[in-house]
Amino acid sequence: MERPLRLRILVAQLNLLVGDVDGNREQVIAAANAARNGWKADLLVFPELTLTGYPAEDLLLRPELTERIQAALMRIAAETRGIALILGYPKEALGGLFNVAGLVNDGRIIAEYAKQLLPNYSVFDEKRYFQPGTGPGILAFKGIRIALTVCEDIWEEGPTRQAGAAGAQLLINLNASPYHLDKASEREALVRLRAQEHEIPIIYANLVGGQDELVFDGGSFVVDAAGKLTHRAPYFEATSLIVDMDLEYGPRPLPGAVVPVPEREEAVYRALVLGVRDYACKNGFDGAVLGLSGGIDSALTLAVATDALGPERVEVVLMPSRYTADMSLDDALEQARILGVKASVISIEPAFEAFLSMMADKLAGRGKGVTEENIQARCRGIILMAISNEQGRMLLTTGNKSEMAVGYATLYGDMAGGFAPLKDVFKTLVYRLARYRNRRSRVIPERVLTRPPSAELRPDQTDQDSLPDYDLLDEILKGYIEDDRSVVAIVADGYPEAEVRRVVRLVDRNEYKRRQAPPGVRITCRAFGRDRRYPITSGF
Repeated sequence: MERPLRLRILVAQLNLLVGDVDGNREQVIAAANAARNGWKADLLVFPELTLTGYPAEDLLLRPELTERIQAALMRIAAETRGIALILGYPKEALGGLFNVAGLVNDGRIIAEYAKQLLPNYSVFDEKRYFQPGTGPGILAFKGIRIALTVCEDIWEEGPTRQAGAAGAQLLINLNASPYHLDKASEREALVRLRAQEHEIPIIYANLVGGQDELVFDGGSFVVDAAGKLTHRAPYFEATSLIVDMDLEYGPRPLPGAVVPVPEREEAVYRALVLGVRDYACKNGFDGAVLGLSGGIDSALTLAVATDALGPERVEVVLMPSRYTADMSLDDALEQARILGVKASVISIEPAFEAFLSMMADKLAGRGKGVTEENIQARCRGIILMAISNEQGRMLLTTGNKSEMAVGYATLYGDMAGGFAPLKDVFKTLVYRLARYRNRRSRVIPERVLTRPPSAELRPDQTDQDSLPDYDLLDEILKGYIEDDRSVVAIVADGYPEAEVRRVVRLVDRNEYKRRQAPPGVRITCRAFGRDRRYPITSGF
């Protein structure tokens, strides 16, 4: 058979639901029909573990999963004739479970490749579930030799070298690569290097969507044999990427669409929006509710929630006390009006007074302090949880990473809720994100951005009564949390020793609070929870 002069490959950058094998199967079939009938594609490429979603965690240990996967593959093979598919799924073989990329064509599975390098760091636990593959996955298709690899296989040189030695002319890499700051540039630099090392074009297909704390940002791309970028799909969107390959002088990818990489603040903001949208929608919530204080954190959380879900699905509650400034109420109501969300005002004074009366004997002889402050926060938590229960809306907490790091939050108060959009966002970045959102369109009153931050739990309170200035605090936290640097090393960089030691003590002693916090969107390499797992009880 004469080899065609061109090959059209479509990358399906899908937003999948973990565990929903049937639903993911239907997405595959729908994408295959569109690629075959609409785009006239020869080959359709899906992300890693297409049928289970990623990460499926201990769902992979359930015995019935294998039966569901096999049934889904049979259905896909039967209903997608006329186009070849490369997709990911778990497969039981040789007494173990493997992370597989398979080629489905002409009603059957033609070839399979088992992922060789299993990441077991940061948010990844693949050695808990999978056995490693051992050899290259080379398949012949339309007269060319294609090598399959899966995600981590591209991060080390071995599997690409192995594929090149086996005669591969094109490498396709299936991914479920989660977002963190600057991850896009890291991926592309690495894949360009692999292409140059082995003079082979590479198609990098990535997952998109929110899954619990993780956000997968898409951005699938293609590089030619010289490492030059020829295609890039949009970030944070479920979409398709069309790749036409010239087979006469190659295979080589013909120039295609290259979508720009979002700037830092835009990328983080879009990750937060996607994370909130998918967490709420995939878990069946009717919408979201949050407490709007007139401060920067709740203002940014509201902007994210409204962009994620639409104003008709978001409600805010203002809960003033005797310490709430008029400007806080004015600014909160102004933002609610701008965004078009429903706003209610419920004073916590009656509840606060009732608790103080109930606790009068226990609190007698003490000056007002943190106990009274926490009672106010817990009054608000009860109100918000009641609204969440009544309306079926998810309660969004509004705390940021700086506060969570040092415990500047109240258990069962402002920490109460189902999801924490800003959990991995340092306070200094909160301000930058708010200004980025206002550049798109003004949704946060300017005074919210310029007034000193305050919990308003006592007269004339500001955050800096209890914490270092956020510019200093965040730099210390980055050194200690994200870079694992010692007190001595941080001080050697010129930071005041007393403040460094105080901040480190606060971080260490508040692990018990973080362990009880709701999940939130991960945007850094060391998010609390999946990335940074420290003991609560420790003598280190």
